[in-house]
Amino acid sequence: MTKADLVEQVAEKTGLTRTDVAAAVDSMLDAIKKSLEAGKNIEIRGFGTFKIKPRKARKARNPRTGEEVPVPDRKIPVFKPSNEFKNLVMNSEANRV
Repeated sequence: MTKADLVEQVAEKTGLTRTDVAAAVDSMLDAIKKSLEAGKNIEIRGFGTFKIKPRKARKARNPRTGEEVPVPDRKIPVFKPSNEFKNLVMNSEANRV
């Protein structure tokens, strides 16, 4: 599903225009990005948590030459789904084969 698909689905369900829904989705995503950039976690009950996770510096290898390459420490955004969300996905009909 793309952002355009999400906007379309929300617009159909709410009766709002696609333009209004697109603005709301963009605003929500911007708020999440800015909060994570500021080092704040975001918890959406029943959905999950967005956090910044630190990664330690390490040594990697260039697969072509085998040479060691230093990888500096860094911070990455991560998403941890709530138990409710995980159970919903795990028990959904789409996952049954």
